[in-house]
Order: sequence, then structure tokens, then C-alpha cells
Amino acid sequence: MVSKATFTCAPTADLTTHPAGKVKAGLAARQTLSHLGVSEAGFLHIESNIPIGHGYGSSTADVVAAIRAVAAAHAVRLQPSRVSQLAVTAERASDAIAFDGHTVLFAQREGAVLEDFGGSLPPLLLVGFKAIGGRPIDTLDLPPARYDSLEIQQFRVLRALIAYAVRYQDPNCLGRAATASALLSQRHLPKQHLERVIDIAKGAGACGVQVAHSGSLLGIVFDRAGKNLRQRAKSVAASVRRCGFCDVEFHQINDDGATW
Repeated sequence: MVSKATFTCAPTADLTTHPAGKVKAGLAARQTLSHLGVSEAGFLHIESNIPIGHGYGSSTADVVAAIRAVAAAHAVRLQPSRVSQLAVTAERASDAIAFDGHTVLFAQREGAVLEDFGGSLPPLLLVGFKAIGGRPIDTLDLPPARYDSLEIQQFRVLRALIAYAVRYQDPNCLGRAATASALLSQRHLPKQHLERVIDIAKGAGACGVQVAHSGSLLGIVFDRAGKNLRQRAKSVAASVRRCGFCDVEFHQINDDGATW
């Protein structure tokens, strides 16, 4: 899945965005032009095959692509931190996509890095899916989650687990943190049949379960180096389909595109 932006400068103050519905990307382009001190605008074209509203990060992908395209058209390379700040001004809450494969703890409404974990996630295979009839979610209409003091303490523990997982490239530790985070998210944006998904993951020897905290997606996380990976992943895919999930996909993470 990818979002690609092309920006063409033109001697006009008007910015034309295609498709016209890419409002956030257009706003991001304007914010970038303002940041660069450029008065002339131009034409922004977005090509994306990322589904909208389910937690794939489609809007942030469009926005980050637009910011980078505008900057590149003016021979400027912006730092990820600046790209993220511009993204937040355009969409109010943004993912950490601008940091590419680098793992960070990111304040999505402030556009600030709270912690840099100093590396990439370990090599993983993710079996992703969503509930049949899962409705798209507009993140602008989604109120910020209000965590209580106990949940905040639990997140501190998860933060330490993720730091360990990145430092020592431990997919099982990462999976435990993801599962705990998914369970914490249930009070704020419940996922159907989450407990059943966790049982399926355990039965297949997976590392854990992850969810979109502002969408309808779920995923089962495998160690990319695990034994009988293809067989276990396909078994999981069949199991979640039987439970009523759809759009099952396999995503390789940080494995340099090796076949599995």
C-alpha cells in the first residue's frame, strides 16, 4: 500500500488538488508552501491505494507525501520532525509515518517525538484483517482517549517493553506489548471478537495481537524467523475468516522483502 504525491509549481496563488477530495493533503501542501515562504502554488496530484477510515494511516500517508512533494519541488529536504509538525497542522492528529522505519513514541496531536527507541522493529509478518461491516472512522470526529491513572501506569510498562523489543530485536516482547495495548484500547474503541483473535494468535504460536487505535483493523503478529511460518499464517487467516473477519492480508515488516 502506498500514497504517492506529485507537485508541479505554477505562477499562480491557487493550489489545485487532484483528486479534489484530498482536502487534508491540499491543506498540508499549503502549510508547506507557507513554511517555505513561497507565495506561488501549483498542482498537487495524489495517487493512493490505501483504504480510507479503517486505521491504515491513509490520511497521514497522503499528507506526508504531499509535504515531501512540495518541499522536493523547491529543492528542500525537510527533517521528519518538521514534516510531522506540518502534518499535524493539516490533519490535527497524525501518525509517525514521516519517520519511516525508525521506531518512535509519537504524540500524534502535538507532532512531537516523546521517545526515540533507537532502531527499527524486529522482522515480522503481520496477518491483518477487519470485521465485516466495520465502518470507516473519521479521526477528526473521534474524541481523544481519556486514560485513567492505572492505564497510564500500564502504558509506562509497555513503553519499557517496546524499548527492550527494539534494542534486542525481540518480536515476542513486542507482541506482548501490542496485545496489552490492544486490551487497553477496548474501553475506548472496542474491537469485535478481540478475545477470540487473541486465542487464535496463542494457538498459532504468534507473538501477539495489534489493533488500530483509531480504526477497525486488527492484526496477528508473527516472528518473521519462526518455524513453519507460512503454514501457521495461513491457518490464522482461515480461522479469522471463519470468525467473520474480512480483507485478510499479509504484510512483511523489516525483512528486506524476503519470501516467506
